[in-house]
Amino acid sequence: MVVNSDDKVQKIVSLCKRRGIIFQNSEIYGGVQGFYDYGPIGSLMKKNWKDLWIKDNVQLRSDMVLIDGTIITHPKVWEASGHVTNFTDTMVECKKCHKRFRLDLLDDNSQCPECGGPLTEGRKYNILFETEIGVIEGEKLPAYLRGEACQTIYLDFKNIVDSTRVKIPFGIAQIGKAFRNEVTPKNFLYRTREFEQWDIQYFVHPKEMDKWYEYWKENRMTWYQKYFNQPDNLRFRQHEKDELVFYAQKAFDIEYQAPWGWAEMEGIHWRSDYDLTQHSKFSGQDLSYIDQSTNERYIPWIVESSGGIDRSFFFLLLDAYQEEKTKSGDTRTLLKLNPHLAAYKLAIFPLAANKPELVNLAQKIYTDLSSKYSVDFDDSNNIGKKYRRQDEIGTPWCAVVDYQSLEDNTVSIRDRDTMAQIRVKITEIDSWLSKQLN
Repeated sequence: MVVNSDDKVQKIVSLCKRRGIIFQNSEIYGGVQGFYDYGPIGSLMKKNWKDLWIKDNVQLRSDMVLIDGTIITHPKVWEASGHVTNFTDTMVECKKCHKRFRLDLLDDNSQCPECGGPLTEGRKYNILFETEIGVIEGEKLPAYLRGEACQTIYLDFKNIVDSTRVKIPFGIAQIGKAFRNEVTPKNFLYRTREFEQWDIQYFVHPKEMDKWYEYWKENRMTWYQKYFNQPDNLRFRQHEKDELVFYAQKAFDIEYQAPWGWAEMEGIHWRSDYDLTQHSKFSGQDLSYIDQSTNERYIPWIVESSGGIDRSFFFLLLDAYQEEKTKSGDTRTLLKLNPHLAAYKLAIFPLAANKPELVNLAQKIYTDLSSKYSVDFDDSNNIGKKYRRQDEIGTPWCAVVDYQSLEDNTVSIRDRDTMAQIRVKITEIDSWLSKQLN
């Protein structure tokens, strides 16, 4: 069943709260706009999403290393990067209802989208979160929570070159938190004030910049398409000339067809030598690279792929959400997630909660499998409700220990997407599950 796009976001928000995927932060105090907590199910899903990125982009590549940088850096970092002077949103305020809006997100810049009132002239607001380093009043050093995660990669470039065997071309990858004091957070996880990014900064010889840019552009799109059910909902959008920063020859966004329109998920950026040159200038340190085979010294150029983890996670939920009419006439809701993304790979149920022999066997299977897989155990009474609960959190398979299990040591395994059931020997569940996942 096709779900009306206008309703889909609200249905996802409701499902996330009901099933422990995502909660509004500080909800018992009324909530804080733009901040969300991942619940027991959501944190496992998000971990799986990040683990897949690390596996495919770091573990399976010999030309990539991983770092984990701090959230707070020396304040000069943000002067060098240009964030202190340029990291701004242009805002307008309605003269009638006094609500504020980002100018670039308005279809009509002459009237308020809420009440139709007249708007003020645009004013620029820096969206870096300010903080302080130190404890003694009068001696505290003004600082910022990082507005983007990638800067620590540039700060660690020299140490990585000096301490490892990396040779250009190579990349530095990182997953980390970033903070933007958005005036108008909106669309659930799409525009928040605290979020996670994954970044790859790929360092290349200037003469090979175009080749590697095209490589990473296609690589990142292909990677996302593997995990989305509807890859046609992903597209490239090339930045117009008036959007490009002065050091970039081109830039592309990977966008998702969200209910409110095409929305940016990841950017592939041509950063040339700007970042390392800026940090060399502001720090006084030489951040050039020496090719050991030719003795050529140069500032590497950088291809960046920078994506929003929370955004892409939200889009995965939108992509996976389905409603189906069952033979009995009711509606079944399911998340048709890639099994690698699901919080649990298998849920194990005893058919009857009041039969110790069934419960004990189900618990033994759960214990045996849990050392290798993320599995769930549910001994509540209603088998139908157990299936529905697992469908809604995207568990791909459910194993039921029934009375036949006591006779022939098999279980019934039900598929989430087709609801078809097969019998599998208890001793073969491990190998069967491993085969499905690989």
